[in-house]
Amino acid sequence: MKPREKFILALKGGQPSGRVPHFELVFFLTMEAFGRVHPSHRFYKQWNQMSLNERKLHIRDIASLYVVTAQKYEHSAIFFHSPKGWTDNNSDQGIMHALEEIRRVSGMEYFLMIEGDITCGLPNGDKIMNFVSELADNPQQFKDKAQAAVDKALKRAEFFRKNAVLDGFALCSDYCFNSGPFLSPAMFDEFVTPYLTNLIAGYRQMGFYTIKHTDGNIMPILDSLVSAGPHALHSLDPQGGIDIAEIKRLVGDKLCLIGNVNCGLMDTGTDEEVIESAAYALKHGMPGGGYIFSTSNCIYTGMPLKRYELILDIWKKQGNYRQIPAVLQS
Repeated sequence: MKPREKFILALKGGQPSGRVPHFELVFFLTMEAFGRVHPSHRFYKQWNQMSLNERKLHIRDIASLYVVTAQKYEHSAIFFHSPKGWTDNNSDQGIMHALEEIRRVSGMEYFLMIEGDITCGLPNGDKIMNFVSELADNPQQFKDKAQAAVDKALKRAEFFRKNAVLDGFALCSDYCFNSGPFLSPAMFDEFVTPYLTNLIAGYRQMGFYTIKHTDGNIMPILDSLVSAGPHALHSLDPQGGIDIAEIKRLVGDKLCLIGNVNCGLMDTGTDEEVIESAAYALKHGMPGGGYIFSTSNCIYTGMPLKRYELILDIWKKQGNYRQIPAVLQS
């Protein structure tokens, strides 16, 4: 099976043969690994002034960097991030061209996804008062805006569906601190769950897969996240007290689980702690399938590359499903 096929099988709750699939939401260390600036760190201020040929060359370079990253670190999926500056009316067209270029270079080797979340996450500090005031004083207005955002996102998804190169969406609105969700469970079910559910249902109807990401302590809203119907839940943040063994027991039969390797330890812990975290995630995530190996966030700027390479070494040694002998298969 190709990496993409194994990734999809895991999203469906299956158990691929051989090594458990792996990907990272973002791998930012491209300068250290390849001597090339990550697309998210590039700012195309003059994108709208570029000739068509200039744009094609930039898109080709960006696409190739995503592919070489996936090849080197054996990712099963690529999460494409639109570079800053692609803000004209044709930005989705640029994303489409980049996805097409990735397909041209790598064929159907990798699962391709882009950002697709419009639900309200943690508000920025400068917007928190307006956010809270609107919830309290104009709840219906807030809900109307949320539904309008869903409708707009699904209309956008239709564009990608017609071009048939995209596999799914990563939904990256964060809802939780390490101590728990920003909104109470009751408020979450009023102001987020219905719109997350509608969004995911719309994506599913078009044939897209969905991966819901959120950091922090999700336990108070776990049932709501699962009921919204994503194919997978990403992060499973141990810094927010999330134990993958418990999550696997509670909802492992309902959706795919992705992550749980402690990013904080990868940055500041010992090698032994990092090894233990990776081994624990594999031990409790893999049984029965429906698991994709990943850190609890991403490979972010400033993280030691050697720590990522360390968890990959554990993955290669301990992340393999046992093969059933041919005599037993018969």
